[in-house]
Amino acid sequence: MASVLIVNPRASKVSEDLVARVVWELPDGVVVLRTEGPGEATELAHAHESSADAIFVLGGDGTYNEVLNGIGGPVPLGFLPGGGTSVLPRALGLGRDPVAAARIAAAGVERPIGLGRVNGRRFSFNAGVGVDAELVRRVDARGRDAGGARPGDAAFVGEALRLLLAHRGRFPEALEIDGVGRAAFALVANCYPYTYAGRMAVRVAREASFDAGLDLVAPVSVRPAGVPRLLLELRRGAAPRPGLTVLHDLDRIELRCDRPMPLQVDGEDLGDVEHVVFESEPEAVIALVPDGR
Repeated sequence: MASVLIVNPRASKVSEDLVARVVWELPDGVVVLRTEGPGEATELAHAHESSADAIFVLGGDGTYNEVLNGIGGPVPLGFLPGGGTSVLPRALGLGRDPVAAARIAAAGVERPIGLGRVNGRRFSFNAGVGVDAELVRRVDARGRDAGGARPGDAAFVGEALRLLLAHRGRFPEALEIDGVGRAAFALVANCYPYTYAGRMAVRVAREASFDAGLDLVAPVSVRPAGVPRLLLELRRGAAPRPGLTVLHDLDRIELRCDRPMPLQVDGEDLGDVEHVVFESEPEAVIALVPDGR
């Protein structure tokens, strides 16, 4: 059997030269498969999971998510950073350089990692209902460049500021979390950190881990005067306090929205929802990580 490399040629960092340099670092005889459209990485992963020694993925967070939703067996997975943010390989210790990540993953050790599910769809690092999903939608609305790449970190920062202005810094109670209470929005983390802004880690849930259940961070409501404090807490990793729910290692989170609200999974907009069920899936897949990670 040979290893497989699934490549998203439209990812921000990916070029034919990069693919060649990545292949050089991977096991001999690796088969390169290029996606041509949304959802194809899921199909390719499913088709090759039983025959490949390992599946490596060169793309962005959306491509990793597609692969994870196509895998049902124990084939080792190597996630190589080819997107603008590439949260998953960085959270696994593979870094930002795709060539170095390929070298590390090819020589790495197998580590079972947990995933999350939201309404049946897997996610690897985070999901959210409300504000962060609205931010993803706003960035997506800006479209992609000629090469198909999404806008970068500067666009996210700009849209975040516009989102705050549009809401005038007010995020009232908008959903009910079963067994917990009311909240303005919900952030669900499966690892630490939650995401990255350039080189900066946005930690959100300081105890979140691939080896535990899901973590929840949800403010009851947000007023303009409380925005700076909340942003700082999310940057550093939130701790429980009055008005801010922070829960660790949950098997299940169920919530109901007062009205349809946006849902995002691993940075992908899944549309509006009214009823959401998050579930933890322990040791769901095997990731190739640095020795000792």
